[in-house]
Amino acid sequence: MVGEAKSRLSSSSKLQTNQLYPVTSNYRLLSFLALFVDQSMLLSLCLEEVGAKRYIMEEVEDIVIVGAGIAGLTTSLGLHRLGIRSLVLESSETLRITGFALTTWSNAWRALDAVGIGHSLRQQHQLIERIVITSTVSEEPPSERSLKSKGKHGEGEIRCVRRKVLLEELERELPSGTIRYSSKVVSTEDETRHLKLVHLADGTIIKTKVLIGCDGVNSVVSKCLGFKPPSFTGRSAIRGYKEFKGSHGFEPKYMQFVGKGTRSGFFPCDDQIVYWFFTWSPTSQDKELEDNPAKMKQFVLSKCHNLPDRIKVVIENTLLDSISSSPLRYRPPWELLWGNISKGNVCVAGDALHPMTPDLGQGGCAALEDGIVLARCIAAALMKTGNDDDDNDEDREVMFERIEMGLKKFGKERRWRSIDLISTAYMIGYIQQSEGKIMNFLRDKILSSYLAGLLMKKSDFDCGKLTTIS
Repeated sequence: MVGEAKSRLSSSSKLQTNQLYPVTSNYRLLSFLALFVDQSMLLSLCLEEVGAKRYIMEEVEDIVIVGAGIAGLTTSLGLHRLGIRSLVLESSETLRITGFALTTWSNAWRALDAVGIGHSLRQQHQLIERIVITSTVSEEPPSERSLKSKGKHGEGEIRCVRRKVLLEELERELPSGTIRYSSKVVSTEDETRHLKLVHLADGTIIKTKVLIGCDGVNSVVSKCLGFKPPSFTGRSAIRGYKEFKGSHGFEPKYMQFVGKGTRSGFFPCDDQIVYWFFTWSPTSQDKELEDNPAKMKQFVLSKCHNLPDRIKVVIENTLLDSISSSPLRYRPPWELLWGNISKGNVCVAGDALHPMTPDLGQGGCAALEDGIVLARCIAAALMKTGNDDDDNDEDREVMFERIEMGLKKFGKERRWRSIDLISTAYMIGYIQQSEGKIMNFLRDKILSSYLAGLLMKKSDFDCGKLTTIS
């Protein structure tokens, strides 16, 4: 199977052209100077005359993935496990670590096991055994339940995983050169029906047979498919982590506090690190918090004054460079209902597809699912026919059609799952962060246990293995 996949897509990129276009009124002068000056000096004169922007590099790749985040690297690693090479373009100079940690539920661990890195990550992160939801506005006892109960697809499993560790683990498993850093995509266009042109900020143009957008909430590729920018929910989040010199002493529990228009949570990542978050609906006066970690910390402490002392100590002792803030955005579900997840040889995954609020803890988990499903669909599409060549129009059309069908299959598998997660996360956040008396009563008296159960229910999902059927 791996051999078949490799034979369908070439294993190395090709440099097609590297041309200087010397359109200059001083051509005769330059020709005369060539008799007397060094060639390198002449080249410099040409570059100065026509401008560096005219010095264009063109490359050809089989599969280009935009964005070295969770979805992009998981897709690339999944393809690699199936014997298919891809190129990942990342705009930053190194792995971009936005946010310190993410909750990985049982569905995420099935995806991590599928690409072969689950065991390593488990050794570095503590298993969370229970969830405790406490209202800060009523005297109702906390709602507590196990996170290890068995579901349709196996026992529950949740850990708070450091994002940096996850991305580095994915990168480590990829062949050298798979990720190309400092490669900002500015636009894409069709060259032919079968090839997309990817334009980089440095003037490079890459031709590709498959283009996958995993470039986050501000995705360039999603715009090409007709998606609008994600909508602001009217809520923001402040996140941080505290690293203790010794053991922090916290039990393996996910502690959540809701009420008075705010929501906060605390997880142990391992024996020494505790991750926390705080969400609220900012006013115009809260703009001064942006890019000011000291004010963020004081703001959170002022809103969390009635939390247990040991919880407040975690916030108080969090270093300022370990605190960040961001607005919460999401893609309205109806856009996914009618929108194009794929079109021809282009598709999107991860936050480029389904940005959602963090209330369900499924944003990163869904990105991992996307990577497994997408790699499997692409690999299966490339093995549907026995013709390995694409040297003529007929062969290229056959290749294009099976790629198109593979991406459509991915879209079909992920559309309703994405709609479900986006909708559920938004609803949970709305209820838990509500300030209304009626909603507070319903949440604290009736819905608290139900909402905790939803977290388990939505994680009881299996994206499948990386095996394909030819």
